[in-house]
Amino acid sequence: MVTSECEPFAKTGGLADVVDALSRALGQLGHEVDVYLPRYRGIDAPQPFEKLELEVPTAFGQVYVSVLSAAVRGYRLRLVDHAPSFDRPNYYVEAGADYPENGFRFSLLGRAALEAMRAEARPVDVLHCHDWEGAPAILLLRHRYADRGATAALGAPGTMLTCHNLAYQGWVPREQVYAQLDLPDNVGPPAGVNLLFEGILAADVVSTVSPTFARESLSVEYGSGMDPALRARGDRYLGILNGIDTELWNPATDTDIPATYSADDLTGKHVCRAALCAELGLDAGGPVLAMVSRLDPQKGFDLLTAAAEQLVEDGARICVLGTGDPGLVQGLRMVAQRHPDRVAVVERFDRALARRMYAGADCFLMPSRFEPSGQSQMISMRYGTIPVVRVTGGLADTVLDDDEADGAGNGFSFHDPIAPALVDACLRAMAALADPPRWRELQARGMSADYSWRGPAREYVAAYRRAIALS
Repeated sequence: MVTSECEPFAKTGGLADVVDALSRALGQLGHEVDVYLPRYRGIDAPQPFEKLELEVPTAFGQVYVSVLSAAVRGYRLRLVDHAPSFDRPNYYVEAGADYPENGFRFSLLGRAALEAMRAEARPVDVLHCHDWEGAPAILLLRHRYADRGATAALGAPGTMLTCHNLAYQGWVPREQVYAQLDLPDNVGPPAGVNLLFEGILAADVVSTVSPTFARESLSVEYGSGMDPALRARGDRYLGILNGIDTELWNPATDTDIPATYSADDLTGKHVCRAALCAELGLDAGGPVLAMVSRLDPQKGFDLLTAAAEQLVEDGARICVLGTGDPGLVQGLRMVAQRHPDRVAVVERFDRALARRMYAGADCFLMPSRFEPSGQSQMISMRYGTIPVVRVTGGLADTVLDDDEADGAGNGFSFHDPIAPALVDACLRAMAALADPPRWRELQARGMSADYSWRGPAREYVAAYRRAIALS
């Protein structure tokens, strides 16, 4: 694995969770996994660790890099230590702008991984890279390492690129391509190199994080400009749905919630619901709808803001937790001021409160405009909290509307990204909540579903075998 994030060492979003959980699941299937990650500021190498000193070739000549390796969580973490590149206040940006040499920084990460493989003469079967930050490793392997006689030492691995977020792409203008990336002039159009785009074209196999989003991303609407490259890959582009860490997300063992519970005994969930309402100052006499996410237009917060007054009038209690664009919840805050015992808005990052909301709410809202995979809907179901989602990406792959499925669903959904559609789905969920036997069946179906990484890990292994065959 070549990645810019990995839980619990470096994380800004879901990428970190996926890399860690997938690596552990592969290890449990008997595979040996190395995860190459920058040693950002504040990351201490786990003890005990081994240190490999490398002279890494770049356009500027040799750069001295250390790779600190330690066994962790069922795989080997390999921290690429180069202080000028990675010992910085943030991973990608400063003062709201990308670091101008991000191309060099993550090219160095990929090249250090390749050089470590060469130095150890330990060929690998698959080089699995994540997002644009991992793409330089594939491009360098294609364009530089065969010329240096490194193929035998590297083992000619199959290559796979997983696109977790197509909106972030890694642009390097032409005049900086050689200096930052050490790639030849024939890589990319005359204007420069889009690392994600070129990585998609160069990898043996390309994936994204759900089957539905794989189809959606072939369109101009959802492809973020990557759709021509994705269409060009044909059947080499596939979607593998993310899982969740079912040990980490388990209401029977969760120490951050007021009372534990299981599908067989939901008594603790009622305790969690009462405690959440008391904590947030909500009247517990109506359905509790929760939303936990970053404040971003993608997540549909504006839809909830527009729907909130109607939902409150119909008896709902709404609680929101998130950080980001404060303008997106300005209207929701005004509703909260008018109905302080019906609406609570918490604008901060709070993992423990998020868990209490998963456990204490009746419904979990995900009105996303697009959602490549999504994990919150799987977590909420595991906690017996019924998801209400827009039909898109991984949400479409995991949530089946109970009204459309003749009582065999696990949640409620809507299609159009408009407030009335969200209101309708919420009202249908609230009607189901008023029917206790039906609601318990909904909870039981969600809590018994297997959203672990076991299935996805096997799908990745199959994709790896195909990449090897194609390399």
